[in-house]
Amino acid sequence: MFKPGYTAVIRQDEPWWIGWIEEVPGVNSQGATREELIANLREALAEAIEMNREDARKAAGASFEEVAIQP
Repeated sequence: MFKPGYTAVIRQDEPWWIGWIEEVPGVNSQGATREELIANLREALAEAIEMNREDARKAAGASFEEVAIQP
């Protein structure tokens, strides 16, 4: 079943909170608090998506089409 958005897997590992985004390999972070961790994960996810977007557009060349895909 399709779930909108992304899923963070988080845990407290004294003294830090650490977490990963399930759907995007390599997107992980840590924070001193749960709230800081979630903010850091949002930022890391946004940066990863932007880098992937740039890489895909470069790989496609000068002429490409963007199509929305839903699982």
